[in-house]
Amino acid sequence: MSTRQAVRPALSLSLQFARDPVARAHRDQLPRHQVARWIRAALQREGELTVRVVGADEGLQLNRDYRSGDHATNVLTFDYAHEPVVCADLVLCAPVIEAEALELGISLEAHYTHLLVHGTLHAQGFDHERDEDAVLMEARETEVLRALGCADPYAR
Repeated sequence: MSTRQAVRPALSLSLQFARDPVARAHRDQLPRHQVARWIRAALQREGELTVRVVGADEGLQLNRDYRSGDHATNVLTFDYAHEPVVCADLVLCAPVIEAEALELGISLEAHYTHLLVHGTLHAQGFDHERDEDAVLMEARETEVLRALGCADPYAR
C-alpha cells in the first residue's frame, strides 16, 4: 500500500431502488460498494447520503414538485447541509440515464458514475448556473472521474 494513498471521508449511504421495472433492472449495475466508492471519490468531508434510483413517473413528479421542471431529469440533488457533514439525497432517474448513455455511446456504469459524482458535488455546494461556477464544477468532476479511471464527460 502506498503511503501517498488518500484517506477518503467517512460515508453513511442508503441505496434505494423504486418499484419500477427499469430502476430494478439497474440494480445489478449499481452494487453498493461501487456506489460508495464513486461518491467517496467526490466527497471532501464526511457524508450522509441517500441514493434513490427511480422510474420516469417518480422522477417527473419530484422534478415538478421541487424544481418546477416539466420532465424527468437524470439526477436531482437535495442538499440539506454542506458542513460539518454533507447531508443530501440524490435521486437518479433510471430510464433517463439509460437513454442518455445510449445516445452518448457510453456504458450505463460510466454514466451512473458521472452522475453520482456530479450529484455529490452539488451536495457540497458546487453549481453550474453561472459560467464561472460551471468551469470550477466541471474541472472538479473531470479530476474525480479521471482518478476513478473514467473519461472526461465534457471532452465530447
